[in-house]
Amino acid sequence: MANGNSTFSVIGSDVTITGDISASVDLHVDGKIEGDIKCASLVQGEHSVIKGAVTAETARMSGKVSGSITAKELVILKTARIEGDVHYDALTIEQGAQVDGRFSPNSQRASSSTGAASAPAKPQQGDKSPQLQMAN
Repeated sequence: MANGNSTFSVIGSDVTITGDISASVDLHVDGKIEGDIKCASLVQGEHSVIKGAVTAETARMSGKVSGSITAKELVILKTARIEGDVHYDALTIEQGAQVDGRFSPNSQRASSSTGAASAPAKPQQGDKSPQLQMAN
């Protein structure tokens, strides 16, 4: 509910939602979601399960995800188990996290969807290149 009084929504550990979720505010998920999630910022609890695509400006994943993840800033914590492709601008992965899928910077995804040549784009001077950071 984005009425100015609420800055985030919480889905508790005892909640299961079947269907897509769209939120204009930040979302904290501790329960189980069977559907796609679109929100400003997502924090996933350690015991949470998401079966569907995740799209967020920022995402901090620590549970199980079966589906693709698209975020500008993505943090994958050591307890995360992800089965799906990961699209990002900035990425941090803690040692111990498990990802079964492909990693692709959002910039590559955008250029391939415009019908650009199949050769990989070379970074040009001044371009903001995607970042990959390994956490301790």
